[in-house]
Amino acid sequence: MHFRCFCLLCLVSSSLASLAADKPNIIYILCDDLGYGDIQCLNPQRGKIATPNVDRLAAQGMAFTDAHGGSSVCTPTRYGILTGRYAWRTHLQSGVLDGDSRALITRDRLTVPAFLKQHGYATACIGKWHLGMTLPDAKNLTEPIQDGPTTRGFDSFFGISASLDMPPFAFINNDRYTEAPTATKQWIRKGPAAPGFEAVDVLPALTRKAVEMIGLQAAAKQPFFLYLALASPHTPIVPTQEWQGKSGLGKYGDFVMQTDWVLGQVMAAVDQAGIASNTLLVFTSDNGCSPAADVANLEKQGHFPSADLRGYKADIWDGGHRIPFIARWPGVAQPGSKCGQLTCLTDLLATCAGILGTQLPDTAGEDSVSILPLLHGLDKPVREAVVHHSINGMFALRQANTKLIFGAGSGGWGKNNGDKAPLQMYDMSQDLGERENWQSNAPAEVARLTQLMEKYLAEGRSTPGQPQKNDVAIKLRK
Repeated sequence: MHFRCFCLLCLVSSSLASLAADKPNIIYILCDDLGYGDIQCLNPQRGKIATPNVDRLAAQGMAFTDAHGGSSVCTPTRYGILTGRYAWRTHLQSGVLDGDSRALITRDRLTVPAFLKQHGYATACIGKWHLGMTLPDAKNLTEPIQDGPTTRGFDSFFGISASLDMPPFAFINNDRYTEAPTATKQWIRKGPAAPGFEAVDVLPALTRKAVEMIGLQAAAKQPFFLYLALASPHTPIVPTQEWQGKSGLGKYGDFVMQTDWVLGQVMAAVDQAGIASNTLLVFTSDNGCSPAADVANLEKQGHFPSADLRGYKADIWDGGHRIPFIARWPGVAQPGSKCGQLTCLTDLLATCAGILGTQLPDTAGEDSVSILPLLHGLDKPVREAVVHHSINGMFALRQANTKLIFGAGSGGWGKNNGDKAPLQMYDMSQDLGERENWQSNAPAEVARLTQLMEKYLAEGRSTPGQPQKNDVAIKLRK
């Protein structure tokens, strides 16, 4: 069952041909550190934050309950979303980039926006980039920024270079600062900042830009791809005044509610523009909730940001990388439906190819599988497996309900339960909390999954096609 384009897709081939002709608009909203359990409809028993707009989107579309980021931290997940390739195939073997790091996506790598532009789409990136760019030095702040989003397939960009707590603290419009970072400010980290830049203003500004872009593109009668990468609810946790106190759970709950509001604004803009019927709208997150949200205090109040999952952001356990993923596509995704099949955020590129009825070259989307059959309601696996990766570089392989972790502990910031075994194996159908490690009782299964993982490493891809080269040598066990 190792297929990029699943053979059962033939069952809906006539529908797909029609979709390819329609070229739906694609709006992809990526939250920053929003946990699976932060969404009320995904965590009704243990979630206490109101998320009416996400819940409404799920009622109008399909909720994927076993979707994963390509990593348990942000930069590598974002790389995977835009390239269809796991970021651990690059030099980034652990951690994330800084706000002034060089570009992680090479110029010759096919990206989702570049691919869609080849098929007549307008493409825009609004929000947090965090994939590196070449910033001008302090003596030449008015000079163009090199290797940013507009050199990687996007027609336009408005946003910030990295996380909201990473300098430079300044807005960028296409390839220039809107205001030069000549001051010094601090939001957790200290560094160069535009004098007028305030962290609390970022989410409203990104929302306004997204709403404006949707209206303009709808009027242009051209299919468009909007990648709206929010900087929330990541630290600094800065809800605006009108949202402070709304959740009753503290600033994090308030910031999640404001993030939900952003989705509501986007949905309203789509409706007002009259394009809802031909727009695929995705709402998701890069990784799990961060411990910086003070999860211990949230849990004392009855809110569990990872729901029943173990771990949080940075961990190899599912709380680190299983994320909310909700897709609304009228006439395709059944309203109010759920999909429990295994998916990964690297799947966007192959899904776009499926929507357009085209094939990707062997040199692109090496870890991307089309979820188009799942959106059509097919309840069968489309993926052979998914590779997980923690902040420290620990690997795990998930196939069907079996998860094999190639190391002990969390691989991140989470505490172990005392199990010091060199491998961890869990049955995710029976043990979402990843408490019962049964690797010592299944040597044949361990050997089989290890062999599959080694194949993915050696071939430079996890999908069918000609073997490709990883950018660096990769060590399975750190």
